Amino acid sequence: MTKGVGREATLLAFDYGEKRIGVAIGNGLTGQARALVVVPNRNREFRFEAVGKLIGEWRPDALVVGLPCHPDGTPHEMTQLAKRFGNQLNGRFNLPVAWVDERYSSVAADLDMRESGMAGEMRDAEAARIILQQYLDGLSDELH
Repeated sequence: MTKGVGREATLLAFDYGEKRIGVAIGNGLTGQARALVVVPNRNREFRFEAVGKLIGEWRPDALVVGLPCHPDGTPHEMTQLAKRFGNQLNGRFNLPVAWVDERYSSVAADLDMRESGMAGEMRDAEAARIILQQYLDGLSDELH
């Protein structure tokens, strides 16, 4: 897990997009993540005010940000934007940030939502849940 964060840590995860940011909440102890909300990405001030409210409400110990890449793992334009967002989260809120390869998280979110009948407007939050679940699953693998 991110240095200095215990197993019982509460985590907020983000699926960064130019128009919307999906947010999920999870806990290292339970190993479960759930979709929380989609934040419109109107501008920097709006984005960080909304994220600040979520951080104030949920009091996470660490943050997880999905890092988009091409299928072969090479970075693209969104990789750099997501990286900058995560670095800004760390700088503004002084919380550790972990990165998760998010290739195919949106595709998996679409599939999960179709199977469960979930509303389409939660797609980005569901993608954040998948990113966070992938992170939590990696933690449990490290402990066994």
